[in-house]
Amino acid sequence: MTTQHASATPGTTTRSVRILTAKVGLDGHDRGIKVISRALRDAGVEVIYTGLHQTPEMVVNAAIQEAVDGIGLSILSGAHMTLFPEIVRLLRERDAGDIVVFGGGIIPDADAASLREQGVDKIFTPGASLEDIVSYVQHRFIDQ
Repeated sequence: MTTQHASATPGTTTRSVRILTAKVGLDGHDRGIKVISRALRDAGVEVIYTGLHQTPEMVVNAAIQEAVDGIGLSILSGAHMTLFPEIVRLLRERDAGDIVVFGGGIIPDADAASLREQGVDKIFTPGASLEDIVSYVQHRFIDQ
């Protein structure tokens, strides 16, 4: 059953935003993504957390099966320049390029700029607040 939110027009509802969150690769540090997933959920976003050690293929398959609006990735292992673009590539290959990819981790500014050029919508670096992340999701997916 899809969660419904009241819309600005009385008598109508809209589908809630669905975000898949994932830890891709060998990175085993999942506390941050769990905190972010909970903050998004508490803000009214439907969150599907896939767990640790996901492959890009697993993430894309789950995103398509769950009909999500976006994928939030967390990578602390340094593999962001390989894994983020691979997810974007696979989404496009599967005609799901409308699924927005965003993420964060220990990502240098130059790499963040390159990732944005390759199709990653937003990168959050250490120090980003939960409010910043929730605000991004609300503005990107809800307030369009």
